[in-house]
Amino acid sequence: VQLQAFGGGLVQAGGSLGLSCVNSGSFARINRMGWYRQVPGKGREPLSCIGASDGKSYYADSVKGRFTVSRDNAKGTVHLQMNSLRPEDTADYFCIQDRARAYCEGYAFIPSMDDWGQGTLVTVSS
Repeated sequence: VQLQAFGGGLVQAGGSLGLSCVNSGSFARINRMGWYRQVPGKGREPLSCIGASDGKSYYADSVKGRFTVSRDNAKGTVHLQMNSLRPEDTADYFCIQDRARAYCEGYAFIPSMDDWGQGTLVTVSS
């Protein structure tokens, strides 16, 4: 598994939490990366995309202005800072990569089956 997300936990509504994802792949620094989330029993929701070298980031409307994605290519990590959390943000969060493209064309892309990390659970209490 090349991608490993961690940092999930329990937080009160209005609080903040930071997730990190370690990409152990050989060419991690040249891949666009992003985040999805999934509420149990529902489909996966794309949240953000960040470009490899330009660092440009895009967000879904549901998290825009509250979540910030960043990356450290030297360390092969991607970080998702989540502020002003709401109960509806409760979900499993997954980091993803695209080994075929470096630049984002929006907040969503569909990675291959091998390019999903293991999820980390975020629970926001009201």
